[in-house]
Amino acid sequence: MRKRGVKTPKGRRNSGIEEDLSKVAGLNIQDKSPVQTIEDYQCCGSLDVDFPEVCALLGMTEIPVVTPRPKTTTSQNAEQSPMEGSQSNVASSAESAPWCPKNRLQVELENEEDPLSAREVRVLGWKIDETIAQALNKTLPSLSNLQRLHLWQAGLTERTLTSLKNTVSLCHSLRTVALEGAPLPEQCFHLLIGEDSKLVHLSLRNNWIGEEGARLIGGALSTPRGANKSLLSLNLTFNSIGDAGAKHIAKGLRLNRTLLCLSLGSNHIGDVGAGYLAEVLGPFALTQEEIVERRRLLGMKDSQNLSSDSKVEHPASIPSSSSLDRSMTKGSKTASKRKTQTKKEEKQAPSQVGGASGKKEELKAKKDTKVPRGRGTKSGGKDRSPSALELESGWPQNKTVEVPLTVSPLVDTDVQYSDGQVLLPGNNVLTSLNLSGNRLTERSLRLLLKVVKEQDEGGGLLRLSLSRNRFSLLNCETYLRIQEVMKQKDPLNKNISRPKEEEQGQTDKNLVDSGESNQNIQHKEGHKQTLKQ
Repeated sequence: MRKRGVKTPKGRRNSGIEEDLSKVAGLNIQDKSPVQTIEDYQCCGSLDVDFPEVCALLGMTEIPVVTPRPKTTTSQNAEQSPMEGSQSNVASSAESAPWCPKNRLQVELENEEDPLSAREVRVLGWKIDETIAQALNKTLPSLSNLQRLHLWQAGLTERTLTSLKNTVSLCHSLRTVALEGAPLPEQCFHLLIGEDSKLVHLSLRNNWIGEEGARLIGGALSTPRGANKSLLSLNLTFNSIGDAGAKHIAKGLRLNRTLLCLSLGSNHIGDVGAGYLAEVLGPFALTQEEIVERRRLLGMKDSQNLSSDSKVEHPASIPSSSSLDRSMTKGSKTASKRKTQTKKEEKQAPSQVGGASGKKEELKAKKDTKVPRGRGTKSGGKDRSPSALELESGWPQNKTVEVPLTVSPLVDTDVQYSDGQVLLPGNNVLTSLNLSGNRLTERSLRLLLKVVKEQDEGGGLLRLSLSRNRFSLLNCETYLRIQEVMKQKDPLNKNISRPKEEEQGQTDKNLVDSGESNQNIQHKEGHKQTLKQ
């Protein structure tokens, strides 16, 4: 107990307070300089620490709370359909999370004991303004394990969506984004699926996407000049795409060879829109713009082949006898000159021999080590791409060869020519198509049945959802035929039927073996009776 009137040292009294403030406000104890801007703030990778500090630096008074979210189990993921495998259910997450009066960020950790293992971030039911978008742009890229971002009724605008797009591009491991219940007047959702996008799964459910939004999304999927090469699944259910929007989506599927799953359920699509989609799944005629682009790509391909053929190294020509005689005479003259030079160098002083003679010897060594050039070689140390002849003869292993990727399916060689049109093979990469909850009749089902039958066994649709349309699932003969064809193509049904066939074969074999054994027993008993008689 300290005596009355004895004061404690000022540094000792304030040391604990300074440490607490340094944790909250980012103070540096050594130089006493606080972090005043978010550019100077260094994120530690823990969202519950970084996000409040960044919001405080931005001048926010009401800072959203960062709360943990229960980890999603594998059984819950297994119950979801393949189209919704990457996007979880909003209602279940809202029920599982505890109630909080403030706006909050829900964080799911890979390891509950490690705060740096955040793999999913959710914003449910509150508006993300420009300040919050700026805070997310600062903190989310520091989460090295972030895989999913789910925004539901976040009240985005075109500016905040652009900021979100930049944030997604900065997150190296983020591959799944769900932006749902956030209609935009500009309908600029296509910003998330540009050619430079790295997203693999994207859900845009319930965003009031109409014809204009579908046009922008279709243009982002593919154009004659380029296509998205990363997106595997796109969920557009519960929008207002309609027949006109389905035409734009089908146009985006013409030259896209990456997208595997597409969900267009509950979008007011009728027989006309389904006809546009069925057209791109089979062979279709190229437009004038696509034909021009095809000719340009083929011309570039031919020029590359010609340039690679011209770079093939040709063997040097065999010298004639006269050229050999000339080289011999030149060799004798150079040898005599070298002898006279060596005699002169021996008469020189030791200092000169150590300086000038050393340089001359280096120059001579460089000249002697020169390799004679052939006709096809060029001076310079630039690496060049190997030709086909060099690859066959054995290109050195230490040199990396960049194999050019196929830029567009327009250069496909399996084209057909009919009635003055160029027919390109249809989209054989799309494996899952959801058209449930629309306005399809048996008229469009006939087109889909024809396409499904014509598609190859090695590709094409494996799942086609057509429930809740304007036909009877039990009495429509065309729908039942489609289901039979899809069952034959579904790999899951094939895997299930194989064990059944093996079990049936084993039971048949057991029955045969038991029948043979019974016959043998009866034959032996009859033989014994004959011996007794």
